[in-house]
Amino acid sequence: MAETSIEWTDATWNPVAGCTILTAGCTNCYAMRMAARLEAMGMGKYRGLTRKTGGRAKWTGKVVTDPKSLEIPATWSKPRRVFVNSMSDLFHVDVPAGFIRKVWTVMEETPRHTYQILTKRPEIMAEVLTRGDFPVLSNVWLGTSVEDRRVLGRLDDLRKVPAAIRFVSLEPLIGSVAGADLSDIHWAIVGGESGPGARYMDPHWVDEIESMCRRSGTAFFFKQWGGRNKKANGRMLNGRIYDEMPAAANI
Repeated sequence: MAETSIEWTDATWNPVAGCTILTAGCTNCYAMRMAARLEAMGMGKYRGLTRKTGGRAKWTGKVVTDPKSLEIPATWSKPRRVFVNSMSDLFHVDVPAGFIRKVWTVMEETPRHTYQILTKRPEIMAEVLTRGDFPVLSNVWLGTSVEDRRVLGRLDDLRKVPAAIRFVSLEPLIGSVAGADLSDIHWAIVGGESGPGARYMDPHWVDEIESMCRRSGTAFFFKQWGGRNKKANGRMLNGRIYDEMPAAANI
């Protein structure tokens, strides 16, 4: 577990590490750089997860589970919002359903925490959660990442997922998602890409999403403009900060 500066959560928890580049939103993934750094610091969990290519760290496709980390949330007495697997994807094809069930048990046994699970593979999420023994937990929010209109189908897959709260992370937003259907999506996080090679985010794309959220009743959270220096570019949108969170879980 690590305390985090991510604006919409309090801490990260990584029972799985490693991933595979899937679509354009993965190109400059911060987790690849971080995994390489952690391996260089001697953290065995991250050994072999990335390789240097073109001067940058990229996923090798190796995915590891970390059973020891399952003990961590029970040690936190203070309630936290917890981003699950900031360094991987819990619903990667190589994560066994049995291990996902163990993660579910931990979350069920620590209801004081709110867990936020984000995947680029909502079709796998829907399949796993509907075919197995996975209760709908009011403290577990399930979401998908959408970077542009080419992957809008992920929202349809997410709607198939039994969840108290469904959310979408439109980060890095690298294209318009005009016409997206946000029905039954309770929360939308929007942000520009940050770090080396950050791609441009058009303010008009953000305004489109904010308008869609108002029509669908989806809470709107504007995370950042991004860029190479995201702190300098800030979080102000049309003269204000948008820190909206989803309403209480409905199950």
